Amino acid sequence: MSEKKIWFITGVSTGLGRSLAEEVINAGDYVIGTFRQEEQRASFEKEFEGKAEGVILDVTNKHQIDQVVSECLHTHSRIDVLVNNAGFGYVGAIEEAEDQDIRMVIETNLIGALNVTRAFLSQFRKQGSGNILQLSSASGIRANPGFGIYNASKFGLEGFSEALALELRPLGIWVTIVEPGPFRTKFAGSSLKTAPKRIEDYDESAGKFRDLILGGDGKQEGDPVKASKAMINIVNSDNPPLRLILGKVAVQSVQAKIDSLQSDLDAYRTISESVVY
Repeated sequence: MSEKKIWFITGVSTGLGRSLAEEVINAGDYVIGTFRQEEQRASFEKEFEGKAEGVILDVTNKHQIDQVVSECLHTHSRIDVLVNNAGFGYVGAIEEAEDQDIRMVIETNLIGALNVTRAFLSQFRKQGSGNILQLSSASGIRANPGFGIYNASKFGLEGFSEALALELRPLGIWVTIVEPGPFRTKFAGSSLKTAPKRIEDYDESAGKFRDLILGGDGKQEGDPVKASKAMINIVNSDNPPLRLILGKVAVQSVQAKIDSLQSDLDAYRTISESVVY
């Protein structure tokens, strides 16, 4: 019987993070999950006593990240799978977005994931093995009006993760960028922040997308349990992909981006290739 894997998953209080933690535990592996609130952490440990543990972690606090990771590795000596899941959505036109909201989205979704990842890298190199799952989004590939701030955070996550995958693959460590579409979680509900103002000129673009997101809460196509099982299967596979796209809407969105890129490349190839010496 193979040894249990130890997973470190950020943001397991709700959503895909919670679903993934439960499915990992059901599969027989051990979970270290992060929370922002003590009562959630205590409830998680009580429910999964002996199978999981909870830690308090704010991914925007680098000192706390380094301390938690150090304590975790002192206790467990290894981590097999890191999942950067903590984050939240933000909807509103670029001009509608508040400065403090922009900073918080970037600090949580991008810089937080970057710092958590960096905190574990020396351990992964020491082990010469491991998997890193970066919870991005189909919105990390293709932008939508009204989602620009969120797009920025996930495009950034995709960029550093793609580079990281190239750096770590020769060392026996796998990086997979997970790109879900709409899933039936609290992402479009309590986990979604909206710009406090609306500018009428954007009603037909960002405004429509804002209404679409808010109106779809609880009706999304994606099943979190199936997504969680797909991620577990990828971790247990011999050749994990760089990207794992989850959901029909996500597949359509990524394909539309590919088609758009190909169209521009083909239409302007002559100009593109004409600017060299």
